[in-house]
Amino acid sequence: MANGLFISLEGPEGGGKSTQAGLLGEHLSQGNYEVILTQEPGGTSLGKSLREILLTPDRGEDLSAWCELFLYLADRSHHVEEIIKPALEMGKIVICDRFIDATLAYQGYGWGLDLGLIEELNLLATQGIRPDLTILLDIESSIGLQKAIEEKSKLGLKGGDRLEQKGLDFHCRVREGYLKIASNDPSRVKVVQVDGPIEEIQARIRVYVDKLLKDKDLILKEARWNNAS
Repeated sequence: MANGLFISLEGPEGGGKSTQAGLLGEHLSQGNYEVILTQEPGGTSLGKSLREILLTPDRGEDLSAWCELFLYLADRSHHVEEIIKPALEMGKIVICDRFIDATLAYQGYGWGLDLGLIEELNLLATQGIRPDLTILLDIESSIGLQKAIEEKSKLGLKGGDRLEQKGLDFHCRVREGYLKIASNDPSRVKVVQVDGPIEEIQARIRVYVDKLLKDKDLILKEARWNNAS
């Protein structure tokens, strides 16, 4: 997609994706890259409304797994069209807190919906756009879920958001799903353990991102050389 780069951050609840995405964005901006920070759901004005329905307990308590899936896909389709695709076409770096793998992990492995069908629907919703790099922030389910619920409680949401209230068994399946996704696509999905200070975890992430930038630069230089020849 032109000269842009697409990086997604994924993982179970409580892994610190938003924090790490912000730190990575600052790091890349200091390197004079144009960076777009976004999230799913909620990267657009429509997405913010869908996020409230999907995650606020008293708004989405009656959603079926299938209804939930299609709401996430609607958000993704709009998000790609309005934010992600234009940014990549302009050569920017897009950092997204959750993308296609979240749907496979939560609605596929978590709820048991057909994985092949989810992949087909993801392909339609994204117009074939996939991250160049996905950082999977892995944390043991019981620890991560407790952290997430505690953070939400500080914001007045006792017991966590709608998905965080689904119980430990569900979240264990989600984590196992993420790890299967990583093992099936190791060139794209890099697992980073959430087992130390925030700065240390960020340093691990930057190793993969800096390598991606170096590889991308080499490809662009080779393309310019070939064109000049």
